[in-house]
Amino acid sequence: MSFDTNQANLENMDLEEIKGKTNQAFEEDESQERRSCKISESSENTKAKEEPDNAVNIQSDKNDQVSICYEAGPYAGMPKEVLIRYSNQLRYRLPREIIFWLFLAATIVLIACTITVIALSPKCLDWWQASPIYQIYPRSFKDSDGNGIGDLNGITENLDYFVYLNIKAIWLSPVYKSPMKDFGYDVEDFEEIDPIFGTMEEFDNLLEAVHDRGLKLIMDFIPNHTSDKHRWFQLSRNRTGKYTDYYIWVDCKHELNKTTNPNNWVSLFGYSAWQFDEVRGQCYLHQFLKEQPDLNYRNVDVQEEMKNVLRFWLKKGVDGFRVDAVKYLLEAESLRNEPQVNLTQNPNNITSYDELYHDYTTTQVGMHDIVRDWQHVLQEFSKEPGRYRFLMTESYDNEEIYKTMMYYGTSIQQEADFPFNFYLIDLYKEMSGNGVFKIVDYWMRNMPAGKWPNWVVGNHDNSRIAFRVGAKYIKLINMLLLTLPGTPTTYYGEELGMENINVSKDEIQDPFGKFDPTANRDPQRSPMQWDSSDNAGFSTANKTWLPVHPNYVTVNVEVEKEQQNSTLTLYRELSFLRRNALPIHRGWMCYIWNDADIFAYVRELDGLSSVFLIVLNFGNSSEVNLASKISYLPKEANVRLSTDINKIGNKVQTASIITSAGEGLVLEYKTNNPVHTKAEFKDRCYISQKACYLNSFDILYKNC
Repeated sequence: MSFDTNQANLENMDLEEIKGKTNQAFEEDESQERRSCKISESSENTKAKEEPDNAVNIQSDKNDQVSICYEAGPYAGMPKEVLIRYSNQLRYRLPREIIFWLFLAATIVLIACTITVIALSPKCLDWWQASPIYQIYPRSFKDSDGNGIGDLNGITENLDYFVYLNIKAIWLSPVYKSPMKDFGYDVEDFEEIDPIFGTMEEFDNLLEAVHDRGLKLIMDFIPNHTSDKHRWFQLSRNRTGKYTDYYIWVDCKHELNKTTNPNNWVSLFGYSAWQFDEVRGQCYLHQFLKEQPDLNYRNVDVQEEMKNVLRFWLKKGVDGFRVDAVKYLLEAESLRNEPQVNLTQNPNNITSYDELYHDYTTTQVGMHDIVRDWQHVLQEFSKEPGRYRFLMTESYDNEEIYKTMMYYGTSIQQEADFPFNFYLIDLYKEMSGNGVFKIVDYWMRNMPAGKWPNWVVGNHDNSRIAFRVGAKYIKLINMLLLTLPGTPTTYYGEELGMENINVSKDEIQDPFGKFDPTANRDPQRSPMQWDSSDNAGFSTANKTWLPVHPNYVTVNVEVEKEQQNSTLTLYRELSFLRRNALPIHRGWMCYIWNDADIFAYVRELDGLSSVFLIVLNFGNSSEVNLASKISYLPKEANVRLSTDINKIGNKVQTASIITSAGEGLVLEYKTNNPVHTKAEFKDRCYISQKACYLNSFDILYKNC
């Protein structure tokens, strides 16, 4: 008989008929079998007929009464032996095996799908690609202690402003301990905070608060030189141990307070780049101020010292660095005279930096090896998921753009994530649609394939947008900045439309006595304009270190937040559009038109029917018929954003797009004919990291 039949018979019995041991659950003696018995009349036929399959013990007494004992089915608390006996039955084993193989098959399919998705997915944009970078000039951002100078606590108190702007990356200009001869770019101690800005504890609090909000903090790294107050320089001028050659020392003749310089090299601030030091009795090189002696990067100890500086801040949790003045790191060992720009000029009259070609003091062989070493240090701290450490370099190479592009590194060796692109700063030299096109195309044509572009329209060393190109173009420049492919960089206050101030050295408040008029580059460094209260809400002091611009009553954060047509509101909307619209976030850019007035381009993504057409007017009022230039362009497009708020939501005929001077439009339309697939635009379209959209699954993939 089988266990299946036993079970079936048992289930057909009334519970009252089952006699035997009461179920004691887990208290039952596992050595005893669970049974029930039934007494019936005996006969050979009856016995044979009634003997059930699950009868395990049949006995007859002298009265021919038959006692049939049945084994019960599975029950709570059954011993292991009983459980195993039942589990081996086909009706239990078969479903179990079916479920197992189904589960295994589903797991294999899931793993295969996961591997496929990973293999086909494009690389996610990193934090330094996904967000604009916002430069803070700490002296001028927010004063928390009422001394008229901005500080670290002031920045901490206003971090929610970046959340409002949808900005995730903050670049902090120097806060290191410094005599402030060059406003912090003359570093006395790379591992201390200057008291003007606060304490190291306050810096740590700032960094923690930045990370608590999901933001990233980038610091200035100033490797070319130190302050002459730095401990290394003091030891070097005294020829102390390994520090003897930490700087570039050369024998020079010095008599009657007059120095005969080793060569004709000139500093960026003018006059000779050599300074005689009476303690050491030699001249040292300074490519900037005489209080900023150049480090000797041909000394491996110096290289290691600066790598340790990086490690110090990386261990604190800093997210990246902007490398200052990187092209000046090495000089030719030959100390040859640099060639004159004007060969007829008397060599003794050369005092300006622009009067020489700097073949022996910039971009020397071996410089890029040093930068790659820094990148390796950052990689040491980039192994944690989501904690990539970022590196960008500053190098003004003017027309020698190939030198700038070298900072991207190669396909084999990474260097900087990107070098700063300063070419838009010179937009004022040719303010037109054609002029903007030339600048944008110049960078994109020269950038190595697959690298990530970036755009800078202002910083602490250059006049504000309003001064360079005019206030009516501020919104337009911000629209250009935030809709081009790559990472935009915004100097504090440009999102408001702040303007240069008129300032003389007599107007500068310097309670710490550290100001040097030779380093005065202040018109674009005035205090941030937060509200309409005294000092624009920047400080409670009677006088701020620089005057606040008189227009602060109407040009400030508080006022512009409430105005739908303000520069700030448009900047914020552009920032969110850049994040949320895939074509602008990471899609193709194709130039479709440029003339004396208009620069127009599209942003589109493979597989996505939504396309953005950006039309920017850098000249005079204009009407352009783009439909006649591109036959497959839809007849109309919706105005997604505009420098003129009254046009937002309207429809525009692509055969007649009318704009006034300084006006910009972000138009949106649907199409299955993207521009970048057309042969006539092959050389006018660019993408850094290709991605394709799969509408059915709402995902991105790369093989399209």
